[in-house]
Amino acid sequence: MSTLPSTTRASLTGCVEFSGLFQDPLLEEPPTTGATAEVRRRSADLEREADALCRACPLLQQCLYAAVVHHDVAGFVAGTTRKMRLEMRTRLAISVDPEDFDTLAGVTRHHRQVDHDEVVRLRHANPHESLEQLAQRLGCSLSTVKRHLRHERQTPAVRRLGSRLLPTQAQVMDAYAAVSAGRRADHVVAA
Repeated sequence: MSTLPSTTRASLTGCVEFSGLFQDPLLEEPPTTGATAEVRRRSADLEREADALCRACPLLQQCLYAAVVHHDVAGFVAGTTRKMRLEMRTRLAISVDPEDFDTLAGVTRHHRQVDHDEVVRLRHANPHESLEQLAQRLGCSLSTVKRHLRHERQTPAVRRLGSRLLPTQAQVMDAYAAVSAGRRADHVVAA
């Protein structure tokens, strides 16, 4: 029996309430083609169970958008596998850079070009830090940080991915529908 109040349990998303399912090694890293039929069947069962939880989640669209457009995550997320998200990005003509954990941790390489988006991202991630601290974290001058932040304030708000426009949520959902339909057709043929 759960010790959470019923109102708290009801407000949890499936991936939080059943985190063990979503963190199962077979969902994190799907089996290879050389895996036994039993392992592949178990993986497919886990995927169906996770997919049902995702489809019932009120946050599915926001989660899917973030997983496709903003973050290169592993595992089963928002009703999709990593392979499905890669196919969706191909359809949407976008790419997502892997997270730069060195920069997020404040480790930088000297004598490198400072990326505008990196300056802005770090400022938003660390609003409590002074601009001088951000400059030290980035390995650049204070004037460079100020210049990038000034440019960001003066530039009209445009949804960007690097220098590209980001897809809309509707476009991501259309790509999801297309990839999901192709995947269901593949499962019918394989069955």
